[in-house]
Formats: sequence, structure tokens, C-alpha cells
Amino acid sequence: MIEVKNLTKRYGKFTAVRDVNFEVEKGEILGFLGPNAAGKTTTMRILTCFMPASEGTARVAGYDTFKESLEVRRHVGYLPENAPLYLDMRVKPYLEFVAKIKDIPSRYQASAVKRVIGLAALEEVQNKIIGHCSKGFRQRVGLAQALIHDPDVLILDEPTNGLDPKQINDVRELIKALAGEHTIILSSHILPEVSKTCERVLIIDKGRIVAGDTPANLNARLSGSQSVSMQIRGPVKEVMASLKQVDGVTDVKTKTSQSNSLWQYELDIEPGRDARPMLASTVVQNSWDLVELTTSGMSLEEIFLELTTQEGA
Repeated sequence: MIEVKNLTKRYGKFTAVRDVNFEVEKGEILGFLGPNAAGKTTTMRILTCFMPASEGTARVAGYDTFKESLEVRRHVGYLPENAPLYLDMRVKPYLEFVAKIKDIPSRYQASAVKRVIGLAALEEVQNKIIGHCSKGFRQRVGLAQALIHDPDVLILDEPTNGLDPKQINDVRELIKALAGEHTIILSSHILPEVSKTCERVLIIDKGRIVAGDTPANLNARLSGSQSVSMQIRGPVKEVMASLKQVDGVTDVKTKTSQSNSLWQYELDIEPGRDARPMLASTVVQNSWDLVELTTSGMSLEEIFLELTTQEGA
């Protein structure tokens, strides 16, 4: 649905985006992460035909962003960081205006407005002046204008910027509900939001893509192994000996003792291996009590900091 090859954008001697390559499949939600001035917004503006690239190509819904920009715009819904709202208009008339300028046939405009008011949960403010709405409702109006022509692709730049926790959760649930029917790229500095919303993450730094994968795979690549934490009630020496025999386990350490027989164990697992079923089976077969079994690793925030603070990343 989106294909970017060798994308570069220069402003005089400054290169904002440098040789960027990535693809986004139909129905996927891609998180775009990076520190300020990393090149996120510039890349999004190129994809929405807001500005041209200096080099490389970008295709959205099969159309070239430089040669077929009008077709790209028909297939893209864009919510920039600052929503493009007329604050002196009321919500519903504003959406009716957007439906007209996005060239929705007149016989479908009313149903399109009704659809996005329902999707964005704007019923209670549809007759209210936009400038008198809360920040959360204004952001929903911005999402509604991006969705009104039912685009194949949604590009959302910091869609929860400045919202409170409840508003963030509401917008997050709306975005997740749109997946499948829409291909979505969103940028965010709220890293837990990306890990809960996005299926895949691209991390950009100094204009270059430094990593791209699922959060779980990024964790495995950076940490080198997966960690499993277990609480087991049983004889500590026998427990450790048995856990070490499980395929994929590279190391076992005792962390804390909860009581004379209940111990916390930390296990290192080979990358790409899921040893949890065999670990649980080992405990049960030996008639020990398995009190807890959890996986752990680097958080998305730690991965982000690791990749964007490395010298020469």
C-alpha cells in the first residue's frame, strides 16, 4: 500500500531525510518514532504530497507522490500535528465543508458526515463551535476530516499530542478500530501508545531509519536474548538443575527468596525460542508449585533510547 525507496529531502545544505526505505502493507498500523528533527514529519509531508522529495520515490495506494499527486491525495487522509480546523465554524458545518472540498459526490455528503461523526464520537458536540470544544474533541474533529472521504491510507502526525490520558485512550481505540480497512502510519513521542497500537515500528534518527520491526523482535535483537522470570515453590538446587536442562535455556539465576521453599528464578532464553511451555511442563512433572511465569526485556522506550543515542546511529 505504501512503498518508499531511497527517499531523500534536502533544505539547502541540510539533509532532513537521507536514503529512507520502507514498505507498509495493506491494513497495517505502522508506528513512526524518532527524536525532534529526526525527519518524521518531513517524511509524512512527502507521502501526503505536501512537499516533493529531493531524490528517491514514494508510492501510495499505487500512485507516485510526485507524478500523480492528485490521485495520492484522493486516497490519503492526513492529520498533521496541528489539526487543520476553522475554529469559528461549528463541527457539523465544518465537516460538510470538508466533504465538499474533498470532492465527495453531493448525494453521499450527508451520509459521509454522519458516518465520521459516529466514528469519532462527535454527536454531543456536532452543533458546537469548534473553538469552544475541548482539545480532545478538536483532535477528534481533525480525525473526522481525515476520514470523511474513506481513504485507503491514514497518516497521523502526533494524533494524541496534548491530550489527557482518557482522551489518549479514546483516540487509540479509534485508531485500532480503523486497522484492516485502512493502512495507518502514525508518529508519536508517547512510546507506550505505539507499543499498544502499532503492529510494527520504524525508528528514525538524523534522517535515517535505524531500525524497523515489531517491538518484540527489536527487543530480541538488542538484548540478545529473552528473559523469563519464574516463582517456583520447591527445592532450589533440584529446581535450578531441571530448568537448566530445558532446551533454549542458556542461564538460570536465583533472584530472591520469598520463603524457605518459594524462590524467584531469572532465566536467559536463546533469541527466537519460546521456552515457556516446556518450563511450565518441567515444574508440573516434578510436582512443584508454579506461582508465576512472566517474560521481560527492554521496553520500547529503552530500545528507542538505545538506538537514537548511539554514536553514529
